[in-house]
Amino acid sequence: MTNATGLRVGVVGCGYWGSKHIRVLHSLESVATIAVIDPNPDRALQLSRNYPALEAYKNLDEALPHVDAVIIATPPSTHKPLALKAIAAGRHVMVEKPLATNAADAREMIAAAEARGVVLMVGHTFEYHSAVWQLREMVQKRELGDLYYLDTARLNLGLYQNDCNVLFDLAPHDVSILNFVLGATPVSVQCWSSHHAHQLEDVGYLRLHYKDPDITANVHVSWLDPCKVRRVTMVGSQKMVIFNDLESEERIKIHDKGVSQAPQLGEDLTQPPMSYRYGDVVSPHLVMNEPLLVEDEHFADCVLSGMVPLTGGANGLAVVEVLEAAQLSAAQGREVLLEEVRGSKVVLAEPAMAPQATAVLSNGSAPIGDLR
Repeated sequence: MTNATGLRVGVVGCGYWGSKHIRVLHSLESVATIAVIDPNPDRALQLSRNYPALEAYKNLDEALPHVDAVIIATPPSTHKPLALKAIAAGRHVMVEKPLATNAADAREMIAAAEARGVVLMVGHTFEYHSAVWQLREMVQKRELGDLYYLDTARLNLGLYQNDCNVLFDLAPHDVSILNFVLGATPVSVQCWSSHHAHQLEDVGYLRLHYKDPDITANVHVSWLDPCKVRRVTMVGSQKMVIFNDLESEERIKIHDKGVSQAPQLGEDLTQPPMSYRYGDVVSPHLVMNEPLLVEDEHFADCVLSGMVPLTGGANGLAVVEVLEAAQLSAAQGREVLLEEVRGSKVVLAEPAMAPQATAVLSNGSAPIGDLR
């Protein structure tokens, strides 16, 4: 069911992220009407000052007869019941990260969407970021040489959540980035987490082991840090790269630096065991986009065309499985295999969807490189 003049999209939960979705949807030609779905009337009133054509509903039940698709931007514990209600009514659904709070719920949501024949998409926004596409292309082309390790940090003072810890709040971004850049999912996870200023964990460290390629990635997330950090570091045998999402310019910097074993000089222990190479630092040109705009436009395109989303249900499930394994690891103090939380093998769809990447950026820009 779609309106002849365009999509009717409802946004469930119009706080920080929901209001951003409304702004973006308002700019899309494929969207005819936007519905604010929130029990707080003040939010609808505030948004209507900037977007006077908004429709307002107190809950999803009221809105369902008037929308074709919904974007769920509510606390994670509500994702499953809201998504299942919309899917049962035959509505297409995009859920903000994480898709669900456990893998079993995520699988139930995927099965329901498949049975009803509707789109289920997850809001892994960084997979629509041109800088992250650049990182993936560099890995695929082996521009860094042999990849040694990856390291991510997502730190800030807040924002504390009431129904999920820092792992489920912040780590989905970085796990999604790592899976996308490497084109794989980890085989095991080890996690250390602790809570200090809150009853839920507010600091976490994850170590993800990928088998193909055989590499380790580290993730640091925190609600309790004096500095805001949004950084991905990739270290290879030939070059190293840093993606700093807080930079207004030069978000990616490629360092022509490396180390190699020094030639053996007999028993002279005064010589360093390694030789170091220091080269130029280059910042490649990026066709910058607004990832949320690209994501929402892609969701609308998938609803209208039947195209499989770049970040569909299986993509969301793969991230939730890592988070669930991390929770288990932190609780039991051991490395956890993904097989322990994986009911069935999950294959992230990516080669078949790559040709649609150019269509995703229909706002005039094009992806950097081949998303495959």
